[in-house]
Parts: sequence; C-alpha cells; structure tokens
Amino acid sequence: MAHLASDRRDQAVRAAVEQGLLTETDPVVALVDIAGVRASAAALRSAFEEVTGAPVLHAFAVKAAPLVPVLRLLDSEGIGAEVASPGELALALAAGVRPERIVLDSPAKTRTELAEALRLGIAVNADNLQELDRIDALAGTGTATGTATGAGVEPRTGIGAGTGIGTGIGAGAGAGSGLGPGSGGARLGLRVNAQIGAGAIGALSTATATSKFGVALRDEGARDRVVRACLDRPWLTRLHTHSGSQGLGLELMAQGVLAVYELAEEINAAAGRQQIDTVDIGGGLPVNFASDEEAPTFADYARTLRDAAPGLFDGRYGLVTEFGRSLLAKHGTVLARVEYTKTSGARPIAVTHAGVQVATRTVYDPASWPLRIAAYDAKGAPRTGDAVVQDVAGPACFAGDLLAEARELPLLEPGDTVAALDTGAYYFSSHYAYNSLARPGVHGFTADADGVRFTTVRAPQTVEEIVAESGGDRPDALL
Repeated sequence: MAHLASDRRDQAVRAAVEQGLLTETDPVVALVDIAGVRASAAALRSAFEEVTGAPVLHAFAVKAAPLVPVLRLLDSEGIGAEVASPGELALALAAGVRPERIVLDSPAKTRTELAEALRLGIAVNADNLQELDRIDALAGTGTATGTATGAGVEPRTGIGAGTGIGTGIGAGAGAGSGLGPGSGGARLGLRVNAQIGAGAIGALSTATATSKFGVALRDEGARDRVVRACLDRPWLTRLHTHSGSQGLGLELMAQGVLAVYELAEEINAAAGRQQIDTVDIGGGLPVNFASDEEAPTFADYARTLRDAAPGLFDGRYGLVTEFGRSLLAKHGTVLARVEYTKTSGARPIAVTHAGVQVATRTVYDPASWPLRIAAYDAKGAPRTGDAVVQDVAGPACFAGDLLAEARELPLLEPGDTVAALDTGAYYFSSHYAYNSLARPGVHGFTADADGVRFTTVRAPQTVEEIVAESGGDRPDALL
C-alpha cells in the first residue's frame, strides 16, 4: 500500500498513462491526491484545537482552487470557504457550503454583493470605513442599540439570532447590542492593515505601508477612527487581518495577528464589554516548494501565534482562518507529455504541453515560484539515468515559456511524461488562456494496494468550448 505522498504520486502517474488520461488529445492533465487533501484538513483542525478551546472556523481561500468538487471535499472535512467575488460565492454555494461557514473578503465589494451577503447571512469583512457606511445604509440604521442574546453564530460571534431594537441586519449582537431583527445572522467585521512590512514576494505582501487592503492602522489618526467606528456600531464584532501569502516568515505573520489582537483588546476596553469577540487571522502559511516535506506545519504556526499573543487563545475569542495554498499545494500534480526534444546552444530542451497556461506565476516570475519537476518514461515509470542539465519548455509562443530552466534531470525523450509537483493550488485551477490553450482536465485519485482509482473533477476543455467562449456564436458582430 502506498502510504507516502510521493509513493501515491508515482502510482498515480503510472496509472494516468496506463488508463489513458494522458493522451495525444489531452497531453496535459492535473491530478489531486484525495488522501493528501484530507490529511491537510485534519492537520489544520488539530493544530488549532491544540492551542484554543474556543470555536474556530477554517475557511478555505477559494481562489486557490475554484473547483466545486474540491470545495465539497474540503467541506466534508469541516473546512468552510473564504470568497472574494460573486463567482467564488456561487462556487461555494454550489459545493453545498452552508452560508454560516462562508466568509466574504474583497477590497471592492459592490452594494449588490453586500446586500446579497447580508441576505444570505454569510460573514462579511469590510475592507474600509466607506464600506461600513454602505453597510449602514443597506441595513437602514447604523448605530441602533438594544439587548440581545446572540445564538448560533459560527464561530460563536457576530450578529446572531436574538432580539434587538431597530431593523436591518440579523438580530442582536451576542454581547448585548446590535442591529435589530432582519435578514438573519450576518456576522460583520473590519479588515485592518497592521503595516508590519513585506515578505520575500512584494506582490503578495498585504501588510505593507501602502497596501491596498484594509484600514492602514499606523497612518495618522487611523487607529482612533477604527475604534470610533466600532464603538458607533455595536454589531461590528470582528476584526480581520492577512499579512500576505507565501514568502512571509511565521514570526512576521504573528506580528500582524498580535497587532490586531491588541486592537481588539483596546476596542473592548473602550466599549466596557467584549464587543470584538472574533478575530479572523487570514491565511498565508508558506509552502515548501523545494522538497516533499510539509514545512512549516499548521501546528508550527498555531504554536507561534499562541506564544506571540497568548490572550487570543485563552478562550475569549473565536477565530477564523483563511488558508488556501498550504491546504492544497502539496496534493496536486500537473502531468504533460514531452512532444519533442532538441538541443540549442549545447543545452537539451524538452518541449512539453504544460507551460504558462497552467504555471503562469512560475513562467513570469521563476525566482519567486520555482517548481520541482519529476521525470517519467513513456510508460509512467520514474525515468532513470544520469542527471543532465536541460530546459523543460511549454508550448506557448514566447521564449520565456519554461517550466524549468537549466534543471538537472535524467535526459528526457519524446513520449516521456514530466510532472510539475506541488501544483495543487493556483496552478491547474487558475488558467491563463494564452494561445487559446485548453484548460486541462482535473482528476482526483485514490491510491492503495488495490490500485489507483480516478474521478473527474473537471473535464478537459474542448476546442469547441474555446470557440464558444470566444464569441463563436456571433462571428458577424463587428461587420
């Protein structure tokens, strides 16, 4: 039986070739290790159960793998959904994720999006103070107060199902005041930017001095405005932060969480009660793309947070997490056939069918997003032989379309299979339609002593579908 992820992967590659998933017609295919996904979900749950007895909602960042069956699998493992667009919300609902297990984050929510979120009763993290004003207007009142007994909010807090004074969102905040009876159970928070600085990848660092996300907490007068905004809205019971994705060390991430915890304590002291009772700490746990080792772990991060902000884990605060890449990356593999091999400037080049359309970030920023490549022969067995420095190229019509450059691998031959490893998040699910290259099929797999069983997550895109979505039904529209 294949216990290790690498063993399961080798089994799956061979089976994909033998069972005809990788063919002349479909020369690129993506695989999802179902057992690996389940194991990551379990590791995340247990990591936070170890450090807090308070309720925790783990909400998967849908942008990392916007595929309904993947969301359904995670939901079955107790993982909700963090969405940032109407499309992502629709995917989460289609997967059967309950509204109370969905969190809406976006820096550019429209009034329509906000109204729908309030109607459904999903959690909303406002990005800025103007957005709070919009919520006031949609609710019909901004600062009504009353007594209430909040009920049934997951995790534990927000505008629950009690009674209150006024009309608008939900009914009564759990700590005793809020908007009155309305559309059922919205949980509202505000995103703040702790401005702790950038990690190794600037484009993915969201807690810099000039980040577009959240209220910049260290700007002059901003902290006071945030406190005042919360005190004026007793139903505002959450704070949200997210310092970045990939390239941040655990200690830097913990600094951002600590800053928001301290802000929550300040607001609660000013309110004379625990108004803020949920902290959404975002995601961003970095993934090791250098080996099969999963490091750092969710447990490493949870312990780092507990050590940095012990008061956040003493049971007074519910938590929300929004991990994406760290849940899925290690459990996805993109396979591609080697079509041709050649030599240029004395360097061997293997021309494959996987390039910028699946590995966009790697192709355009290889220093930040290097991928491991594994070589298999035409039968799907690991290729052996001396390592040779060679390029692994994609099919797109520009010179930089390379999965790997000057990489030491057994010399590849036409008909071989290359595997781009650690591609379960953002790679096969975030297609880039350069050259009208087709989206690859995605298949989940289980591998054990009885063999490998595949199930289709998403069928491969056909050329007819490419034509249809490119205006094929209205060819004369511009004549």
